[in-house]
Amino acid sequence: MIVIDPARDPQPYYDFAAQHDADIVGVIETHPHADFVSSHLEIHQTTGAVIYTSKLTGAGYPHETFDDGDTIQLNDIKLKAINTPGHSPDSICILVEDEHGNEKAIFTGDTLFVGDVGRPDLRENVGNINAKKEELARQMYRSTRDKLMKLPHSVTVYPAHGPGSLCGKNMSPDLQSTIGRELRDNYALQLMDELTFVKTLTEDQPFIPKYFGSDVELNKKGAPAFHDSIENVLRADDSITLETNTLVVDTRPNVEFRKGHAKGAINLQNGTKFETWLGSIVGPDERFYLIADSEGNLENVIAKAAKIGYEGNIIAAITQPSYPEWPIREFNLPRFKTSPEKYTVVDVRNPNETHGGLIFKDALVIPLPELRERVNEIPDDKPIVVHCAAGYRSAAAASIIAAKITAVPVLDLSEAILEIAIENES
Repeated sequence: MIVIDPARDPQPYYDFAAQHDADIVGVIETHPHADFVSSHLEIHQTTGAVIYTSKLTGAGYPHETFDDGDTIQLNDIKLKAINTPGHSPDSICILVEDEHGNEKAIFTGDTLFVGDVGRPDLRENVGNINAKKEELARQMYRSTRDKLMKLPHSVTVYPAHGPGSLCGKNMSPDLQSTIGRELRDNYALQLMDELTFVKTLTEDQPFIPKYFGSDVELNKKGAPAFHDSIENVLRADDSITLETNTLVVDTRPNVEFRKGHAKGAINLQNGTKFETWLGSIVGPDERFYLIADSEGNLENVIAKAAKIGYEGNIIAAITQPSYPEWPIREFNLPRFKTSPEKYTVVDVRNPNETHGGLIFKDALVIPLPELRERVNEIPDDKPIVVHCAAGYRSAAAASIIAAKITAVPVLDLSEAILEIAIENES
């Protein structure tokens, strides 16, 4: 068995191998990932599996290079390397041939997704090879046209990511596809000249989280073992004295956070994209306390922090600390809807969400990943109302603003924004 682009926790691969009475003999990295930490080094150290990656990666771990013309024979199938720069200069895809030489499947890493291709703007300032996004977009044009699009239409496409990844902008919810389907449906594979392709690919890309550059460098070296690393995180009870002026990430539900919390805490609720928002709001060099409402949830958010290599940033992980209850400011929604001009409205959605228009025409737009650095742009002469698209981000944003601005109430529209957006449309 060979594992391609493994996640941080290698246990599922060990379990799968045991279930099928297989030996893990190799790990292939399609590129140094920006959005998660890979367990390639740990798998190598545990099983002796050979790590394969492009010679352009500049890998700091034991490996064999795997580039154009290189093959791996795995029982009755053959794996062939294809250099496909574009998302990164060192990206490769892995083409699978059966015993008869028929091309059956391709593992495309972050080069080709279902409905999209990898964004080209993540390696301008990180990695052993820096490349401007326009240059990488041109390389992506050639990689798709000269290599991937020439494969048989029946070849199954297995990308490294599905929907929700910030490594692309238009991913389908489907986790696999075929070359034929992508030729038909993928906007990036349609007939266009190189200049049009570069313009299309480089515009309207999502924001780049703070942790992406750090994870590229960590993946180039190889991360420490997952379980050992999370076991080293200090678990503390509510008697711990928090260091002053130190960041606190409180993952409890917003209703509990609003009852009482540590001074200056950020309410980043445990959810499906917790680690992405953690690494978007908190820098890779920042230390912080991590708070959850139960031991199970605490272990869950520690593991999620480890997905992006942030477990070493945790000063202590704390379960259900007790805080003096704060009076909850009731949000008079009807009054706000009648006179929104009496409030400073802060819209923390991303640029691709606000380009089409604002829900409140006079809103101050500050995307959540930029809010901690730009909170001083918010005036404090009127009550402040914060909103996003559905309520998750606004809870974090309201806590960030309230920690800095105390002269006026800071109110969270939360899920009420859905009702208001519908009313505005009608």
